[in-house]
Amino acid sequence: MLELRPNCEWCNKSLPPDATDARICSYECTYCAECVETVLFNVCATCGGGLVPRPIRPRYAHREHPKLGLAVHPASTKRVHSKWRDQDVSEISLKLRDIPPAKR
Repeated sequence: MLELRPNCEWCNKSLPPDATDARICSYECTYCAECVETVLFNVCATCGGGLVPRPIRPRYAHREHPKLGLAVHPASTKRVHSKWRDQDVSEISLKLRDIPPAKR
């Protein structure tokens, strides 16, 4: 199940569970759309993969079984910050940004 991290790991912008500008990689690294477009150039700073819109978890359980939704499975409250330096991010994004994520 996705963690739904509460912030952009680069700029620390809050990204609540219903944020439409949250982006994730396949390892759940989480960034805001602005950082993905202007800093990372759609290259995850950690794995080098592409970033896609994060799914929005329903607020409530809409079925009796299974009980799902934020009320049952809340989003994470642990803020995560990137360990990478500006230079590290520039190097990996420059190396990979012109290669489609499916071919990296």
